[in-house]
Amino acid sequence: MTKKNVLLICGGGSSEHEVSLISAGFIYDQLKDWEEINLHWVEICKDGTRKDKEGKSCELRKSGELVYSDKSIKLNFAIPCIHGYPGETGDIQSVFEMMELPYLGCNPETSILCFNKVTTKLWLDNLNIPNTPFCYLTSLDDEQKEKASAFFKVNPDVYIKAASQGSSIGCYHCTDANDLFKFLSDAFKYSDYVLIEKTIKGRELETSAYEFNGEIVVTPPGEIICPNEFYTYEEKYAGKSETTTTPRAINVSEEVISLMKKYASTAFKALKIKHLSRVDFFLADDGKVYLNEINTFPGMTPISLFPLMMEQNGHSFSEWLKAIISKESR
Repeated sequence: MTKKNVLLICGGGSSEHEVSLISAGFIYDQLKDWEEINLHWVEICKDGTRKDKEGKSCELRKSGELVYSDKSIKLNFAIPCIHGYPGETGDIQSVFEMMELPYLGCNPETSILCFNKVTTKLWLDNLNIPNTPFCYLTSLDDEQKEKASAFFKVNPDVYIKAASQGSSIGCYHCTDANDLFKFLSDAFKYSDYVLIEKTIKGRELETSAYEFNGEIVVTPPGEIICPNEFYTYEEKYAGKSETTTTPRAINVSEEVISLMKKYASTAFKALKIKHLSRVDFFLADDGKVYLNEINTFPGMTPISLFPLMMEQNGHSFSEWLKAIISKESR
């Protein structure tokens, strides 16, 4: 039997480059001993060049081939393990579409919609899925500043977020009106649109939502327990992080779990999410449930909850991934 050539592409050069490499290492370990495929690791380096796991230069061609100076390899499937740009933004998916190369995860349009926090919230509002009170800005002209000030006057404890960034990049906690425009200006350095959200006091819970045997499965929530108020990039990924995660949150009522599953499944269907997502929630101190955001290619680091929650739910991550590759590769 001819082996399938599977591309595992990672890196990307964004602020989440190093995290992408960690996630790719996890996926590589799940597939490296599978005898039915040839697994090809390719890193998009920060200078824009491509190299394989041995450091050899290579290129991707429109024909769907991985090309070296002395050979070319026809690819059958791709895993875009790139957090942030260009992996979750629809860019790499558009390249694969032009190559007619099947790949893991959402199509370009869904990736764009979910990566932008503003468009995600507009969709959630339309779907009647509760999410945090917000406003968004398109610039820092006088009219938009007045909009921000009016929102902050009603909600004097907010998070300011660059709309199209991940891993808390361009995200600031603001409780002082004197800091408002400074944080807004900083956020606009990362994105053309900026979101202002009311701070929700409560717990941060996450669910894994994925396709399994033709059905959408949503796990009971896991939990992020962060010693600081703000789950920063450093808290997520630094070696000295004191944050802990558990794949099954305790003391969460069946009613709340049912609501989270309903909201995650509704969003999964309506936004045309494919294969996998991590859907994040707030469980407020007053008992209300808010959908926070949707991650179309969740992290796969040692403390990342997506694969842990899948395993906790009785489904093997590696077998799930192998089934998708077997079914959808060309």
